Amino acid sequence: MPATVATSASVENPSRRWTELLDAAYRYATKQGLADLSLRPLAQAIGSSPRVLLFLFGSKDGLIRAILSRARADELAMLDRLRAEATADLETTARRLWTWLSDPRHRGVLALWVEAYARSLVDPRGPWAGFAEQTVADWLDLLAESQAPRARRDAAAVAQRTAALAVLRGAMLDVLATGDVVRTTTAVERQLATLGPGKGR
Repeated sequence: MPATVATSASVENPSRRWTELLDAAYRYATKQGLADLSLRPLAQAIGSSPRVLLFLFGSKDGLIRAILSRARADELAMLDRLRAEATADLETTARRLWTWLSDPRHRGVLALWVEAYARSLVDPRGPWAGFAEQTVADWLDLLAESQAPRARRDAAAVAQRTAALAVLRGAMLDVLATGDVVRTTTAVERQLATLGPGKGR
């Protein structure tokens, strides 16, 4: 069972100021990352003070948890939009995911996801605890929904969606490192075309 990353919804009656500062801190983190995050420059950048941030979020770790919860909420919203499109098969779902992942407008949030993913692996007791495992589960769930219901639990179906996720995640890292969307998209399309028969619902 993955560790639970608290969501903004778990904060009882968040104030308007709490929400505004979280939004601003989230935008800051997508540009600056979480490495060596310091409250003083963050507070200055978002028009607040370290004292106010500590009052509203309890601690720096509390603020980081809130930022990562907001990042996961964005991730889940993206996955829900794909679900609403009534995807017909695994390959199509994976292609639509790649369209979103390769969009330059999403580089900031993706870099934040990758940083939180890596940190949750090397420091599983930190504020990013469970982030990597939850992300894998979220994406695999979506990919499973695009497979035939009777076959989803088959070892072959599990392997198909795991392979699709591995291709997408690896290509995403490549794009973040190089910015080469054309090369990575060609590779993604070639690999997704090999998913094999039995993909439909």
